[in-house]
Amino acid sequence: MAKALVTGASGFIGGRLVRALVERGDDVKCLVRPTASRKHLEKLPVEIAIGDITVGHTVYRALAGCDRVYHVAAAYKMWDPNPAAIMDPAVVGTREVLNAVKARGDRIERVVVTSSVAAIGVNKTPEPLDERAEWRLDDSEIYIVAKRRAEELALSMADEVPLVVVDPCGVFGPGDSKPTPSGQLVVRYLNWRAPIKFPATPGGISVVDVDDVCRGHLAAMAKGRLGERYILGGENLTFTQILETMASITGLRGPGKPAPQGLAELLGRGMELVARVTGGEPEFTYKMTRDFYSGFMWASSEKAERELGYEHRPARKTLARAIRWYLDHGYVEPKIAAEIRYDDLPGPDPAPSLPHERTAVFREG
Repeated sequence: MAKALVTGASGFIGGRLVRALVERGDDVKCLVRPTASRKHLEKLPVEIAIGDITVGHTVYRALAGCDRVYHVAAAYKMWDPNPAAIMDPAVVGTREVLNAVKARGDRIERVVVTSSVAAIGVNKTPEPLDERAEWRLDDSEIYIVAKRRAEELALSMADEVPLVVVDPCGVFGPGDSKPTPSGQLVVRYLNWRAPIKFPATPGGISVVDVDDVCRGHLAAMAKGRLGERYILGGENLTFTQILETMASITGLRGPGKPAPQGLAELLGRGMELVARVTGGEPEFTYKMTRDFYSGFMWASSEKAERELGYEHRPARKTLARAIRWYLDHGYVEPKIAAEIRYDDLPGPDPAPSLPHERTAVFREG
């Protein structure tokens, strides 16, 4: 039986991807760090390989018995006082994973590398980006640059390693336990108690469901052209539209007016300073505000739709699934949760449906 190695299996996209693979009956090995949470992997019939993507020999060992790789692992945070904490997992990690695949020779049939639409760019006007967009963000926040450098490295090795790159957009949905920067927007909105309305920002993003992104990964593994990259996007919405949609779903207040660009940049600098003093993580930074506050990370998935058969659900359904998951898992203050209308929300995220013949236990490896 074919076997897939998933790096970053303890994360948001990685955990849901493992679930999708298991549900269709694939044999799965998960590469996780010794300290990583296995919450997403509980009760799934997967093999656990302990390792670190930046340490090549641990990746090489984990590849034993595998013929496919989904390289999802990354440090999904926009800022860190030590930039290497974000850059190294992206660039060094990608290099070590692909070098380990090379060292395994032709045993590995194909690799899907998870990048990000952040590696493609941003527009100042509401025009969807595609894979041909010109890159102009070399001086952007470290996460953005790291994703671009990792993607460039992967594509530069496409002649040596059979790989396909996928670029998810703004990913929302069940299982975002950290939560990611996208999920933080939902959680902050749901818990907003200030007397003013939750402030919108002038730009927008492409809203995509995590499970649609996972299906895009599976399609890229099966049909993607080697050496190509594919945007996995959803519905393009302004941030005002996203907040209005969440207000319509929950019955909570709609969005307020955005702060001026200059004030937002100043607040970003202040949040960075506070984070350096307290050791926390800023909600946003000066560079993120400068480059993205009024920008549009709208994207076209036409290439993935045409070549992979990729599809995505409406943003309203995606946001409703995310909201329901946060409510069910205690991310919303009880007093606010009691005010939220459930009529327009889906049911709880169901347990994964496992193939009948498989037993849902961990196999340590």
